[in-house]
Amino acid sequence: MKATVTPDAEQAVTEIAQRHGLSREAVLAMLFAIHAGGGTMAQFSIPELGGSGQWMRGGMTMVGNMFDNALKARVDALCNELAQLLTTTTVFPAPNTQTQFQGGFTSSNWWPADLGVPSSAGAQNNARYAIFPTTRRLAIQIDGVTKIFDTADHQIGGVQQQQGGAGPGSVQFTSQFGTFDVSSLRELGTRQVAETPVAAPAPQYRSEPEAPATAPAAPSAAGSGDSASIIAAIESLAGLHQRGILSDEEFATKKAELLSRL
Repeated sequence: MKATVTPDAEQAVTEIAQRHGLSREAVLAMLFAIHAGGGTMAQFSIPELGGSGQWMRGGMTMVGNMFDNALKARVDALCNELAQLLTTTTVFPAPNTQTQFQGGFTSSNWWPADLGVPSSAGAQNNARYAIFPTTRRLAIQIDGVTKIFDTADHQIGGVQQQQGGAGPGSVQFTSQFGTFDVSSLRELGTRQVAETPVAAPAPQYRSEPEAPATAPAAPSAAGSGDSASIIAAIESLAGLHQRGILSDEEFATKKAELLSRL
């Protein structure tokens, strides 16, 4: 898997993985999940940490086995350390205006401007890719043809390509749901995009996780921070329940626990 983090962050991830007895890939997946959660919460699916779960800083930690308190403590310690890393280290490299890629070609802004600024961009053999978490889009360019995909709820944290592979399907991505290729995504169209030498602005990372387009308006700022966090946790639990990650009983238990804190 090709990391999309800075050298300093890569070194820190390696050290954190060794301290916690985890693989580098597991720690990277959690790092991207926390980043997508604004540095204060994460939804993840990591086999080394019990599968699907959720973490909230200063609040609850959920793992696949809701009674495994040792695993909850391990996840909480890891997430707190990674959240601290996000605030003290430049984790994600800014996209370059002109970058030399594997295969000998260069790129400026080859993706459509309406997608925004990518969180990461690069190339694997004959394919270029750019990831746009803000607009939930993925752009892949092969032989001058750019295809756009809807990434839905995926929080992409890594990229890899089958050796000798060709076509969009040869590029694989890693998110909190595991490894996937674009065959599982909805294609939004094909575009011929003229490259421009205009420098892309530095990526602006949101301090809070972006809500889906169909989500209701955020609670009023007049409410307490604790109440807002609990409500956000309940909404996240509902999402896990709808996807079948939580049973009816687990959802009802956790929801009642959170409501009792209001």
